[in-house]
Amino acid sequence: MGKTNGHAEDIRVEDKRQRSDMEHELPPADPGDGFEENAGEPESQSAPVVESPSEAEIKKLREERDLLFDRLARLQAEFDNYRKRAAKENSDFRDYAVADAARALLPVIDNLALALRNASAKPDDLRKGVELIHKQLQDTLQKLNIQQVPAKGVPFDPRVHEAIEMVESSEVPDHHVLEELQPGYRMKDRLLRPAMVKVATSKK
Repeated sequence: MGKTNGHAEDIRVEDKRQRSDMEHELPPADPGDGFEENAGEPESQSAPVVESPSEAEIKKLREERDLLFDRLARLQAEFDNYRKRAAKENSDFRDYAVADAARALLPVIDNLALALRNASAKPDDLRKGVELIHKQLQDTLQKLNIQQVPAKGVPFDPRVHEAIEMVESSEVPDHHVLEELQPGYRMKDRLLRPAMVKVATSKK
């Protein structure tokens, strides 16, 4: 009798434990909640398949490449021709510029040669002839835009004057050109040769 009661008690304890475990389990899924399980889907998707270019596409790319190479070669040839033409034009310009200057000096050379042939003439006549040649040469330089640098009596300017000597004098103000030893020339804003001068300083 005692064994039977003990066995029945064990059955009741086991039944309570099973009911308690069932109460803690998750409720079953609701079919209407919109959630669908996809148990058959693999964990990772396969990589997309990249199709190789067709023969027609490869042929088209090659034709475009050849066309670009041809255009590049043409442009390079045109640039080389332009560079050579520009260099020749610059060389011709320099040559013709010198030719124009030489052509302008030819009459001066002719008159100088004539004066030398008449060197036995009277000194006054020779002097007048040389003065005319000098005046003609100055006019020719003016036509070539070559001008003489102002010197005597102007303030000393180291940009266009080269001082050879400092002389105490009251003839001109202090640091002014007292005497021009050799004229200077410039072409427009470019100095061709500075004037060699003596510069005055005030007497102590």
